[in-house]
Amino acid sequence: MAWLGPQEWQAVQLSLRVSFWATLAALPLALLIAHALARRQFRGKQLLNGLVHLPLVLPPVVTGYLLLMVFAPKAPVGAALQQFGVVFAFRWTGAALAAAIMGFPLMVRAIRLSIEAVDPKLEEAAATLGASRPWVFITVTLPLILPGVLAGAVLGFAKAMGEFGATITFVSNIPGQTQTLPSAIYAFLQVPGGESAALRLTLISVAIALAALLLSEWLARRVAARVGGR
Repeated sequence: MAWLGPQEWQAVQLSLRVSFWATLAALPLALLIAHALARRQFRGKQLLNGLVHLPLVLPPVVTGYLLLMVFAPKAPVGAALQQFGVVFAFRWTGAALAAAIMGFPLMVRAIRLSIEAVDPKLEEAAATLGASRPWVFITVTLPLILPGVLAGAVLGFAKAMGEFGATITFVSNIPGQTQTLPSAIYAFLQVPGGESAALRLTLISVAIALAALLLSEWLARRVAARVGGR
């Protein structure tokens, strides 16, 4: 991509890195929470459901500010983590954390709907044959919900690629360190003559998002065909 400048290329690389790790870190927890919401009855279930979906209704800037209050170097949690060398505020790891939180509700919702579409009798039949709950999930539930898991992962990745408000509030907009694609587009639009760079990054954002969606559809069809025995 020689037609990209150094700052533009850094933003693309950083966005891909942030989105990958945000998706990878959030997916196991999203799978666990989605299964609990779909299959379990427990006190506080509605509260948990509300907390999971809270980032969807809160202004992203509020989410970023709350992250800053919790994970800033002088905040209790941030100071404790810093002793172990873990720093989120004003680092690319913080951008990944913000992106994971913003995309988490979309991942949970997609996976939950997929789990709810599975007939519980299939899981019960496996359990009556002596299979443990984890084994039933791995051998029966997971293969059936894999298209939903893939869809959730792609939604989380796409949300991470486009996250702006929470990220810029939590980790600022430091070129080469925390400047993701949306932040770079915003920065270029603030300076005279930056429109062409902003347009190039916009086109790349659209291309990456479209490629991710097409890959998700292809993988989902392959998995569905394999599960269906076709």
